[in-house]
Amino acid sequence: MMDAVATDPSSTPSNDKPRRARRTRMTGAERRQQLLEIGRTLFAAKGFEGTSVEEIAAKAGVSKPVVYEHFGGKEGLYAVVVDREMRRLLDMVTSSLTAGHPRELCEQAAFALLDYIEEYTDGFRILVRDSPIPQSTGSFASLISDIATQVEDILGREFKSRGFDPKLAPLYAQALVGMVALTGQWWLDVRRPKKAEVAAHLVNLAWHGLDGLEPKPRLIGHRKS
Repeated sequence: MMDAVATDPSSTPSNDKPRRARRTRMTGAERRQQLLEIGRTLFAAKGFEGTSVEEIAAKAGVSKPVVYEHFGGKEGLYAVVVDREMRRLLDMVTSSLTAGHPRELCEQAAFALLDYIEEYTDGFRILVRDSPIPQSTGSFASLISDIATQVEDILGREFKSRGFDPKLAPLYAQALVGMVALTGQWWLDVRRPKKAEVAAHLVNLAWHGLDGLEPKPRLIGHRKS
C-alpha cells in the first residue's frame, strides 16, 4: 500500500484560468507623444503621401479613431511633427551663436545645422521634403530665412566696420545660410567627410570669400544687367 502523500493546498492545481498581465494604460499626453514619434518615423521614411492613418494606428496598437481624436487626421499629425522640428532646428541654431568673433560665429552656425542633421536625421528628412499642407511655422525655405535673419545683424555690424554697405547684409546672410543648408542636404546621405571637416570647409569658403569682398563688385562677362 502506497503511503499517502501530503499536499500543500497552496500548490494544488486550480481550475482558475491564469490571469493575463494587465496592460498599463497610457495617459492622453503619453499617447499623443507616442503617435508623434511613430508619425515622425513613418513620414521620414515614406513621406506624407506614402503614410496612412491605418499604418500609424497599427504601429501604435490603437484604432484609427484614436489618431483622429488627437490630431484630427494625418494632416494634423504631420503639421505638429513639422512645426516641432522647425522650432527645434531654429532653437539649436540661434542658441549656438554665442561667440564674439564673426568667423567663430560662422563655425557655430555650420555646426548647429550639421548637429541637427546628425542627431535628428528623421526630422531633417521631413523638413526638406515639400510639405503638402500649409504649416503655421512656414516652409523649410522660410525657416532658412528665419535663421538667416539671426546672422543678418552680425554681418551688418561686420560690413559697417569694413566700410561696406550694411543694407546688403540680408542678401549675404541668405547666401551663407543657404549654402550651409544645401550642403547639409547633400551630407545627409553621404556622411563624408566627417562633420567637423565639412564645417571647416564651409567656413573656409564663407570666411575667405567675405575676407576678400570687393566693396562694389563688378561683372566681367558681357552681360551687365
